[in-house]
Amino acid sequence: MKKLRFYMTPLLIIAFLIGSMPVAAAPHGQAETGLVSTQAALNADSSSAERERISEILARADVQEQLLAQGVSLDEVEARVAALSDAEVHQMAEQLEQLPAGAGGVIGALFAVFIILLVTDILGLTDVYPFTR
Repeated sequence: MKKLRFYMTPLLIIAFLIGSMPVAAAPHGQAETGLVSTQAALNADSSSAERERISEILARADVQEQLLAQGVSLDEVEARVAALSDAEVHQMAEQLEQLPAGAGGVIGALFAVFIILLVTDILGLTDVYPFTR
């Protein structure tokens, strides 16, 4: 019995390996095997980031209220944004960046508070920054 097991074990392993070769070598479908340029990879990444930015803006409550007030369905807006080409997404993202909707308001307000406190500290009216003495 030991001799039979001694010979059968390697034969079974070889049979399983040979039997699994066609499965491993089978084609898995069509794949595009061309080189991707750096610019194409960056454009794809920036396009997805711009789509996310547009989706974030459309998810805001005030934007959704305005869309509903104008009679536009939210599902319709999402479908139309999904159907935009990469060039249209880029153009729309640029236009959204240029809108004066208070995008940099927080940073500007913090900078103004810093300057006001700095001037009042230099004049001796406040004691906020130790480096002004």
